Amino acid sequence: MQFNRMAMVARWKPVHLGQAAVLRALCSGAGQVLIGVGSSNRYNLRNPFTFEETESMLRLTLAEHSNYEIMPVPDLDDGPRWRVMVKELFGELDAFVTDNPYVVNLMKDDYRLMRPVDWLDPLEHLRIDGTTVRVLMAKGQGWQDWVPERVAQYIQENHLDERFRREFGLETLAMQSVIKK
Repeated sequence: MQFNRMAMVARWKPVHLGQAAVLRALCSGAGQVLIGVGSSNRYNLRNPFTFEETESMLRLTLAEHSNYEIMPVPDLDDGPRWRVMVKELFGELDAFVTDNPYVVNLMKDDYRLMRPVDWLDPLEHLRIDGTTVRVLMAKGQGWQDWVPERVAQYIQENHLDERFRREFGLETLAMQSVIKK
């Protein structure tokens, strides 16, 4: 598959191995990839890294590529307004990549929609998500195995894992136990 312009919005907090594989595939299959950092205006339990930190993780993940642009995509708490903002940010696209059913519903009339797994070789499919990585980070072990090595180094060198555990660790673990019940 070769496309001129594609876009994907996710929170990337932190960038995990599944997302890294999709991002590399997008950059290999498109002339230009627009990467939106969703919830860029939020710093909370679900968004425990700043836009700048997330941008650094994305750049480390895509160090071998140069055909991408990273942009903040703030939450507006208003789906129709968010849709208009995304269209203004990204402009014309050959495809918009998402696995979020709410975003699919918002963007279905504006862009050709594709799922992230459409870009992966079946051998690259990983069953991992950001919540799982954050739970492991809250526990203080094992999360490094689920993010690109450069991202793990960045998080550790900047003590972002320690900050996460201090600020959101207990709440993350409490939420996990509520979800399991």
